[in-house]
Amino acid sequence: MGEVFAGRYELADPIGRGGVGAVWRAWDRRRKRYVAAKVLQQSDAHSLLRFVREQALRIDHPHVLAPASWAADDDKVLFTMDLVSGGSLAHLIGDYGPLPPTFVCTLLDQLLAGLTAVHAEDVVHRDIKPANILLEPTGKGRPHLRLSDFGISMRKGEPRLTETNYVVGTPGYFAPEQLMGAEPDFTADLFAVGLVGLYLLTGQKPDSMEMLARYEHGIPPAPERVPEPLWQVLGQLLQPDPEQRFRTATGARKALAAAAEMLATDGTAEQEVVEVFDHIGPLPQGFGPNGPVNGGGSAASAQSPSATGSFHLPPPQGTFGAPEAPSTPPTPTPTPSAAYGQALAQPSQPAHPPAQQGQYGTAAAATSPYTAPQQPAPAQQQTVSQYGQQPVRARKPGPPPKVAVPVLIVALICLAVGFWALTAA
Repeated sequence: MGEVFAGRYELADPIGRGGVGAVWRAWDRRRKRYVAAKVLQQSDAHSLLRFVREQALRIDHPHVLAPASWAADDDKVLFTMDLVSGGSLAHLIGDYGPLPPTFVCTLLDQLLAGLTAVHAEDVVHRDIKPANILLEPTGKGRPHLRLSDFGISMRKGEPRLTETNYVVGTPGYFAPEQLMGAEPDFTADLFAVGLVGLYLLTGQKPDSMEMLARYEHGIPPAPERVPEPLWQVLGQLLQPDPEQRFRTATGARKALAAAAEMLATDGTAEQEVVEVFDHIGPLPQGFGPNGPVNGGGSAASAQSPSATGSFHLPPPQGTFGAPEAPSTPPTPTPTPSAAYGQALAQPSQPAHPPAQQGQYGTAAAATSPYTAPQQPAPAQQQTVSQYGQQPVRARKPGPPPKVAVPVLIVALICLAVGFWALTAA
């Protein structure tokens, strides 16, 4: 079992690393599903403030992966989001290299749709790059893109968290005005979208500074592997002057739709089938499709948590199949004389069957801390000791001979002395 965070999120295995924290696959006990949980790995105030800003972002859009909930536990904090297991655009390029133009148009259209929702909240993402654009594992079907990682995003007008002359973002995807220290704006995100599109079509990481040099005399010719209709859109997104770019993601999306129609009429190019498959891998040991599992393999999530997030244990099963009263404390061990009387009053017990493999593993090992002491077994009976040692032979009821014989001798002596005292008087 993994670490349980704030009584709700059980961390299963690490699946990535974000800007300020590690990302885990975790089981949400309340919602009964797996989520992605980003756990803050630094405790300084600067990182914590960025973390608070990111978890406060709430954008409900099919192409945006924004935080859904958060929790704090001692000196750690985390927030959760949907678990997206199809990898990123960087993984897709690593698998296939340059992608077909029509497939790229679909991805860019979804990216611009998500960015429209982000900008509608007055938020500038500031770190759009292939590694931050995730994919659902849709196989050979239509791709489904999710824009993620809002660790350095900010609302327009909010105070900046960086020092003067310090640029935040990923080198190679900076807009020219970002390098000059300009205030973050929507057009900087659109410039990064143009670089992402170029990367998807060519399979090579673009360089914003190199692109700036090529624009000395206007929009340069289309790079190799980039169709001319699509370059008319990307070329305008990559304008060094933000005033000459598309002003909104909606405007760029409309131009992209027109370019996609022109590409659709060209049926000469054979389109490669691109498959988006699961990149996270199987669940670790101790976890199943329905949540964490115990030693017997059944889902612990089938139980309902209490108000504090803990789970009620079911009544323990008898060590050898005998019924026991649930939730009763262990009874005290009887004295030798009482045990002897109980043995005379009760009928002989049948031979015990072997311990069964039940919901919580081997019954003897799992229920011994909760099981009341068993009644003494008949002579020559084999039984399992409390701590799982080698089987020991059950003894007869009553005190052992080395205790009973001295006690009997002392009793006889006392009887003789008493008899002598009475006759002497």
